[in-house]
Amino acid sequence: MEEYLDMNENEHKKSPAPSGTNRWLAAALVAVIVAAGLAFGYGFRQQILVGHLTAQQSMANATIKEMQGQVDTLTAKLNEVSAAQQAQQAAAAAAAAQAKTASAHTNATGAKATAGKRTSAESKRLKELQARIDDQQKQLKDTQDQVAKNRADLEGNLNSTRDDLNGSIAKTHEELVALAKRGERSYFEFDLAKSKQFQRVGPLTLALRKADTKHKSYNLEMVVDDNKLSKKNVNLFEPIWIHSENDSQPVQVVVNRVEKDTVHGYVSAPKYKASELAAGSTGAANLTPVAEHPQSPDQNPPSPKQPE
Repeated sequence: MEEYLDMNENEHKKSPAPSGTNRWLAAALVAVIVAAGLAFGYGFRQQILVGHLTAQQSMANATIKEMQGQVDTLTAKLNEVSAAQQAQQAAAAAAAAQAKTASAHTNATGAKATAGKRTSAESKRLKELQARIDDQQKQLKDTQDQVAKNRADLEGNLNSTRDDLNGSIAKTHEELVALAKRGERSYFEFDLAKSKQFQRVGPLTLALRKADTKHKSYNLEMVVDDNKLSKKNVNLFEPIWIHSENDSQPVQVVVNRVEKDTVHGYVSAPKYKASELAAGSTGAANLTPVAEHPQSPDQNPPSPKQPE
């Protein structure tokens, strides 16, 4: 009897173990389901973002293609007008040669009175022909000027559209701060003095070789992915686009002030690298945002705080 009581007591002591194991399994299953749901939601959001970017790129390409077609049409029209002008000039030269031959023949074979009358009539015809040619040339020149103006306006609109599609350009420090507040890209302001030494600005290493205050242009050398690049005669506000394999979007360099032996501008870089986007990382890239006040070229900038 005592052995039977001992066996029942041992069974009662061991019975809670399976219940505790089941609770651990249930908690682990819930954690796995929650992690899978989060991963699925993030992947779906990234897929929607990629779809939006693809649609925007398609619209941009269609706009550029349409404007390029208009430029080609204007170029063809200008070529046709030039060909018509050359044909008219050839016809005028042939008419003048024919009139000269007729006048010489009349003077050789006709009487003085008849020759005088014919010469007067032919001279009048030549004057009328020359007047018509001059009028046509004037109209042709006006047409050429108008076509050239339309072409210049269209090319300007095309360049403006490309700049709008590629991103805004800040011409002042205040505009740069406004762009940085959008949170779309990271911006790094710089002051470069003419020097043989390179200066680190964001993801790039830059060195100013020449600053032309008269023509508002400059020469710049850069080190990108251990490769040295040179840009000469770059105009004020003209963006320099640098494509890198590690960046999801191109890096932009803009100079918005050219002074004697120094320039001021900024570097615009994407917040996330291509590898981070592919891995699904949601953290911000380790980039230094634009400061409220630009640094001097001879200062070593401290590590600024990341924007909130």
